[in-house]
Amino acid sequence: MKISILFVCMGNICRSPAAEGIFRRMVSDADLEHLIEIDSAATHEYHTGCQADERMRRIARSRGYELESIARTIAVEDFQRFDLIITMDEDNYDRVMALHPGQGAKVVAMVDYCEVHEVDEVPDPYYGDEAGFHTVIDILEDGCYGLLKRCAKI
Repeated sequence: MKISILFVCMGNICRSPAAEGIFRRMVSDADLEHLIEIDSAATHEYHTGCQADERMRRIARSRGYELESIARTIAVEDFQRFDLIITMDEDNYDRVMALHPGQGAKVVAMVDYCEVHEVDEVPDPYYGDEAGFHTVIDILEDGCYGLLKRCAKI
């Protein structure tokens, strides 16, 4: 049984492409690529067509992750294409739910999958310093690991 997952943040240049890259590597390491489809998107069109933020790409690369996605905006069709849409914060969740056609993908928060970090959201590192990007990756690694464990049971 195949599952499709879409990670969503505000601009699709920091948190959601990092989640996509981290989860993509975890899925590959677990040899589950044939069972799990992964993508990411934004709730805003600010950065459509752009690569992930250079700081996030650099820090992710230093931790063994390649972020290769190109920013795009979530579309109504995504609710039929994906089984699970995972948001990074409450604003992302609310914006995704405002688009939800009432059927299709289940929408959940990334932090619902965290097993170590007790946080309410994955914070947006865009306007902060380098430490914020490391914190985001720490939270995403935790959440992606918890997500992978659940996916492996399906």
